[in-house]
Amino acid sequence: MSEVFMYTDETGNLDYNIAGGGSKYFGIGTATFNGDHDAALGQGQRLRLAHARAGLAFPRGYHAKNDNYRTRTEVYDVIKAQQPRFDATFLAKEKAYSHVKSKGELYLYRMAWYLHFKEIAKQVTDPGDTLYVVVATLGTAARKRAFESAIKEVCEDHGPQDREVVVCHWESSTSWGLQVADYGLWAVQRNLERGDSAFMEAVEPTLKTCFKPWGRAS
Repeated sequence: MSEVFMYTDETGNLDYNIAGGGSKYFGIGTATFNGDHDAALGQGQRLRLAHARAGLAFPRGYHAKNDNYRTRTEVYDVIKAQQPRFDATFLAKEKAYSHVKSKGELYLYRMAWYLHFKEIAKQVTDPGDTLYVVVATLGTAARKRAFESAIKEVCEDHGPQDREVVVCHWESSTSWGLQVADYGLWAVQRNLERGDSAFMEAVEPTLKTCFKPWGRAS
């Protein structure tokens, strides 16, 4: 019996107004560590301390979209050495059926979570394992509650048999694992949408799945 740690992030917005500037995809990505990964967490903290010593403050941790090129390169170097398992699921929103669109943002979020979790949770665990699902919180208090409820429902109803699933909702700034998930998903999303593979070198060796159940966006 083992402990498995699945850190989860999302990318893209949840509305369907793509022509008005909305993202083509809504995506869920995970970075998974098996067993004791205290050394990896410590390395993430040491990187922040090294940046602080150099006069670079990251009070909310690392966020790939906002960090500059040099910071990204240094973060990806650490991630590449740690080699967590990456998985991603992208929903091409333009291809959603009208009845899916009519059910709104929460339904899209839950569907993406369901399609990702029901497969990946089985792949990364064995019977008897404990799976910790660490999710980055997002949105207003009301949205957080709704999203947390959706995740809880998916994990309880569709978790693999004979595994204990523990769900944690944390601020991304508090967790190196969540920042790794953010960086991994950002690289995959950039490669998918723009053909920009600049940082895929750090992610691709351990990217096990990139699932597009609705196909590619045009």
